[in-house]
Amino acid sequence: MLRGVMDLVPDFLRVAERRSFTAAAAELGVSAAAVSHNIRQLEARVGVALFARTTRDVALTEAGRRFLELARPGAAQIEEAFAAAQSLGGTPSGLLRLTVPHVVLASIIEPVLAGFCEAYPQVEVEIAVGDQLVNIVEQGFDAGIRVGEMIAADMVAVRLMPAFRYCVVGAPSYLARRGRPMRPEDLRQHRCINFRQPTRGTLYRWEFEEPGGREIEIAVAGQVVTNDSGVMMMMAVKGMGLAYTLDPNAAPLVAAGRLERVLEPFCPSSPGFFLYFPSRAQVMPKLRAFIDYARERLAGAHA
Repeated sequence: MLRGVMDLVPDFLRVAERRSFTAAAAELGVSAAAVSHNIRQLEARVGVALFARTTRDVALTEAGRRFLELARPGAAQIEEAFAAAQSLGGTPSGLLRLTVPHVVLASIIEPVLAGFCEAYPQVEVEIAVGDQLVNIVEQGFDAGIRVGEMIAADMVAVRLMPAFRYCVVGAPSYLARRGRPMRPEDLRQHRCINFRQPTRGTLYRWEFEEPGGREIEIAVAGQVVTNDSGVMMMMAVKGMGLAYTLDPNAAPLVAAGRLERVLEPFCPSSPGFFLYFPSRAQVMPKLRAFIDYARERLAGAHA
């Protein structure tokens, strides 16, 4: 009896998740009538109705909710077992979905993406750019990239770049006109390019550390506000004000003489950016290939 019930559980889980026989059938690649038949068989085996059906809606009964609560973990473990077995020796292929913040486009995505796609032509890559924290499991992402302190403790985190410092930069033309701030408090006398945090909708308060270790925050002001780090750097290069950013993003512009660092003794450090995902058992060949390629490529870029 158990073997027959197990064959019907995938249909039950899809209907429970989608609240629709039609949607579940489309996902399973069968007809709605076939799914309905399998659910009736399962209910007959269990001996109780698992769904309350109306002409407009499908809802779990109390028995159905109990069945779902107990069946879902076992089904997930079976799917993970299949994925883990298939990943051994598998060829990287399929859609790789990543969620990344704007700030790593220049320092992580740009140095890696083109080469990875050339090395693994059977992998299609989708990069969803946004600074909001997302539930990568619920939203169907294979992995995400975030700064270390923002990653939940139950995630597997793989370092992509070393720890770095933040920096305040300005164009030589701006510094020649307005002078160089010597302490964070001096920023109140300067034009600064404000950054609006997408997650909170508030203006980011620039963070600094006193030589003794005391942390301070400064609310800066200026003519321009943006929520895009690339736009912020472009405006800084044009001499529109000072910008607060990641040192790895500013370093090429500093080396080219287009920006100069200020307030270096006060700028704090960060543990760096990591790629994170839910479980090592779920690492498919496409994600493993990306991790290995990115770490090798970035090791040279940030050496």
